[in-house]
Amino acid sequence: MSKRDEFTSDWITAHSEKICDRYEDGVLTLRGLHYQLVSLGMTNSIRHYKRVVAAMIKARREGLIGYHKFSDHDREAIGWTAAAPTSLERQIERGKEQIQAWMTAYSRNRWENQERFVELWIEKKALQGVFESVTRSNDVALCPCKGYPSLTFLNEAALRFQRAAERGQIPTMVYFGDHDPSGEDIPRAIGENLRCDFGIEVDVQVKALHAQQCLDLGLPPAPVKAGDSRSAGFTGLGQIELDAVRPETLQEWAQDSIARNFDQGLHDELMDDEHNERAEYQAELKEYVSSL
Repeated sequence: MSKRDEFTSDWITAHSEKICDRYEDGVLTLRGLHYQLVSLGMTNSIRHYKRVVAAMIKARREGLIGYHKFSDHDREAIGWTAAAPTSLERQIERGKEQIQAWMTAYSRNRWENQERFVELWIEKKALQGVFESVTRSNDVALCPCKGYPSLTFLNEAALRFQRAAERGQIPTMVYFGDHDPSGEDIPRAIGENLRCDFGIEVDVQVKALHAQQCLDLGLPPAPVKAGDSRSAGFTGLGQIELDAVRPETLQEWAQDSIARNFDQGLHDELMDDEHNERAEYQAELKEYVSSL
């Protein structure tokens, strides 16, 4: 049997089950799974990627892999239709829980006294599930720009960055994108557009994907897309998608890049203020509730 024929649906499913077991639901993308299978010997080709997609459809329908295992943030329901019967007893309990939560909820904003205002931008919305746990735990905005962002998206970002600058903070963008001509150019274009169209200077820090990172991880390059007008000035290794990097590595890079822009000493001062103000906050709430 030739090597290209050994990567059957059964081979893909058997290895995919082991890979999927390492991740929580919604972290791994199908593209990311494909690249992990490539690291096990499968050919990095469109043909084999399509075979992975087909195998995972079959595996989920057969109950071998959960339907929620892979992220698909490009296709999500917006809101929900509220139709479940209402329980008065449960609503009363929920109200009590909310009051208790408010009594203990006082906190200062994590970044309010920091020198920098940080957002993490990613080229692909499909990878949102990989980065979301890191940005959430650090109280940092996650901005999937889906390639070159629209003017509307940039205008909204400019307003956030402008408010930060008015507070005396340095607007800072940490960027993660593919290693290819467009991936290299997108952060440059974002910074230039924010400056030229909206008059806001942003410190754009490109964390990934760099050529040396690709070499260190042994990531498989593909030829640059034919017809890409930016390929003439591109001196990289070829086209290497951010999805080729394992989710845990991307999460480590994200945490490191955020930590480098965070002053722990300033945060300790903020926590002292929070502690001193919490008692006053709780006393005011108690007085208000007793007056109702």
